[in-house]
Amino acid sequence: MKKIVCYVVWIAAALLNGCGQQTSSSLEEEEKGLKDYYSDYFPIGVAVSPRALKTDEAELIKREFNSITAENAMKMGPIHPKENEYFWADADSIVAFAERNNMKMRGHTLCWHNQTPDWMFVDAQGDTVSKEVLLRRLKDHITSVASRYKGKIYAWDVVNEVISDQADEFYRQSAWYKICGEDYIAEAFRYAHEADPQALLFYNDYNEIDSLKRSKILKMVTDLKTEGVPIHGIGLQGHWAINEPSQEQLEQTLSDFAETGLELQITELDISVYPKEHSARERRPEDENDEFTAEKEQKQREVYDMCFTLFRKHQEDISSVTFWNISDRGSWLDNFPVRGRKDYPLLFDQNLEPKEVYQDVVDF
Repeated sequence: MKKIVCYVVWIAAALLNGCGQQTSSSLEEEEKGLKDYYSDYFPIGVAVSPRALKTDEAELIKREFNSITAENAMKMGPIHPKENEYFWADADSIVAFAERNNMKMRGHTLCWHNQTPDWMFVDAQGDTVSKEVLLRRLKDHITSVASRYKGKIYAWDVVNEVISDQADEFYRQSAWYKICGEDYIAEAFRYAHEADPQALLFYNDYNEIDSLKRSKILKMVTDLKTEGVPIHGIGLQGHWAINEPSQEQLEQTLSDFAETGLELQITELDISVYPKEHSARERRPEDENDEFTAEKEQKQREVYDMCFTLFRKHQEDISSVTFWNISDRGSWLDNFPVRGRKDYPLLFDQNLEPKEVYQDVVDF
């Protein structure tokens, strides 16, 4: 009887011990985030707003990501609304969140044709300023912003989207270009380097998978590099969709940019569940079905799986991958290109739960 009792006790202890190990393993798996699955590859980042950091999204951000980008708070309009006035609070709060949680911080963006305040381009009488005045204002802006976050931001998107989408046009005909010509681009990098010599400096653009636009980006960054301009990397935004890029297209894109010798980062990744459109338009009757259907989900999964397979293959060239927005709860694609149409471009659903596509990204 004594032997039987001992045997039963031994079995019970073994079972309890086994269950305990399984529970511990399960907990460890539940606590793993994207950053952990990709710890041997590259940091995984996300674009955030100050508001998101005060909601339930904050815990998801801390669990899943080890890099963040300010979606809007560091752009020229929000941070420098008037010539002698800076609004630091929102940007400061994001930088502080990154520091508290030991996360890398990307700066976005020092010079862009959008979200630039009108005062930058005109004088007190409302007349267009000279090239000299505009470059001085650009230097003052970049010096103020980059110096404030020196040592806290490891990489800046210095110049954003200066290449034209038009086949017969090289540079975008922005106010920057019309006043300064192309000189402002190199000067922006020089100003940023002077303000923070340790920061990595990136040129950032979208539709980089298009061969014509890609060739223009490649020529520009190669010329800048040849001229000794302090440019360290290229940001490939990655605003893609269920119908593009193809595997061959993305493979060629990554290979072409890698040949520059510059660091590559995927800076604004999302995969729309609708076919790609490049121009904004009003909603039409055929846009009414904006539910996240099984068909949309499957197509999205295939593209994400393909993208991350190639990102991992090119890990020696890619130093970071950043998602643009946190979850399907809210994305800039909810209003672009179709105003008011709901999109589902990210790995987390509207309840912040991982979608099926999440497993496609982490199972490798």
